[in-house]
Amino acid sequence: MGNVLAVAGLFGVVVGVIALIRGRMNWTRIHSRRVAAMAPTSTAPETSSAADTTTSLTPSTPTSTATTTTASPTPTPTTSSSPTPTVTSVSMLPPPPLGVVVDDADSANVALKELATLLVKGRAPMTGYSRDQVDDADSANVALKELATLLVKGRAPMTGYSRDQFGPAWTDDVTVAGGHSGCDTRNDVLRRDLKDVAIKPGSNGCAVLTGTLHDPYTGTIIAFVRGTGTSTAVQIDHVVALGNAWVTGGQQLTAEQRQNLANDAINLQATDGPTNEQKGDGDAATWLPPNKSYRCTYVARQVQIKAKYDLWVTAAEHAAIAGILRGCGGTVSASTAPPPSRATTTASPTTSAPRPIAAMPSAAPSTQNDDVYYANCAAVRAAGKAPLHVGQPGYRAGLDRDHDGVACEN
Repeated sequence: MGNVLAVAGLFGVVVGVIALIRGRMNWTRIHSRRVAAMAPTSTAPETSSAADTTTSLTPSTPTSTATTTTASPTPTPTTSSSPTPTVTSVSMLPPPPLGVVVDDADSANVALKELATLLVKGRAPMTGYSRDQVDDADSANVALKELATLLVKGRAPMTGYSRDQFGPAWTDDVTVAGGHSGCDTRNDVLRRDLKDVAIKPGSNGCAVLTGTLHDPYTGTIIAFVRGTGTSTAVQIDHVVALGNAWVTGGQQLTAEQRQNLANDAINLQATDGPTNEQKGDGDAATWLPPNKSYRCTYVARQVQIKAKYDLWVTAAEHAAIAGILRGCGGTVSASTAPPPSRATTTASPTTSAPRPIAAMPSAAPSTQNDDVYYANCAAVRAAGKAPLHVGQPGYRAGLDRDHDGVACEN
């Protein structure tokens, strides 16, 4: 019994010592927290390691070191933090210049914003496409308005007509655009309308040897080769045929005006030879280009030419032109009204000094027999007389397109 009591007493002593030690440690920790709470905020700069953070005690208290998170000051941004970037509004950026690759975000966003404004639709068919054609409502309405200024009258008689009434064929001696260039009008038009042109050496840069025509009248591609048997593959059409001009007011024009009309660039178009011969002196009521997609442009050019040279249209011609232009979207009334007075500038020579005319071989004089007259090369071929040479009955400069002394070459 005594041994038991001795053991129990020893156990109690041990427990008491342990409790005393634990209480002392708890008091120490509580005291440390109180001291830390009373310590002023450290002004030492923060370093990259949290373990190096220190707090200073008040001078009256023994110095102690403690690591704590509750008393840490508000962190100051370190040098490793990136500054907030300045943002520029994309809408204020100018579009990139043409030819510069767009490979940055700002330029790409400009393009994306503009792309978002575009309407998304399927492709329209290519039907009727042709370069430089009048096929929109605005252009058609311009032509309709000009058509309304033209007089509508019947045809005058063909009496007295000949190609010579419009001056020497393809003369450069005119006061319209291209005049006095040193090159004849035919070659001027070939150089304008053909692609991949080769010029004959020693021709003052004028004579076209070869080229390719994208013919608006037929919609075909024609290879042109200058020569006796090949030149006629490409001919120069008078959009308002000279015979038609003669019977719709051309007789009242001066000789200079008629010569200008025959060589005015707006009245000339390189085209397929046989197609040009089929047209003859036809107007819009009797002949139109086989390529329907070019018809709006074709009749608009006729209106422009007739307005410029004070020519009139017949009732049938007027109706045909108006119908075609309405088919292109035109809505303006084409009813005729008294034409405004126009000062015809084509009659007066230019006031500026003409460019010097380079030496050119003169065209062979016409030796047409008064009893033999061919309106065009088709008539010559129908009579079995092609080709016509200088001095033969029926030969005239108007049939000799390239002035080589041979007209209507096969």
